[in-house]
Amino acid sequence: MEIVGLIILALDIIAIVKVLTGGGSVGHKLLWILLILLLPVIGMVLYFLLGRSPKAV
Repeated sequence: MEIVGLIILALDIIAIVKVLTGGGSVGHKLLWILLILLLPVIGMVLYFLLGRSPKAV
């Protein structure tokens, strides 16, 4: 069970780094980071499915 938590933490950190290094306004970045921090699994999945621009894929 601890391994699952570490995997989720690592993926959340990766998602936050992608948000910070990606394009977009500061407001959008802040909202995505808050979503990822408040809802770790759901926020991360939503970011990787919806948050990235088509150019980033």
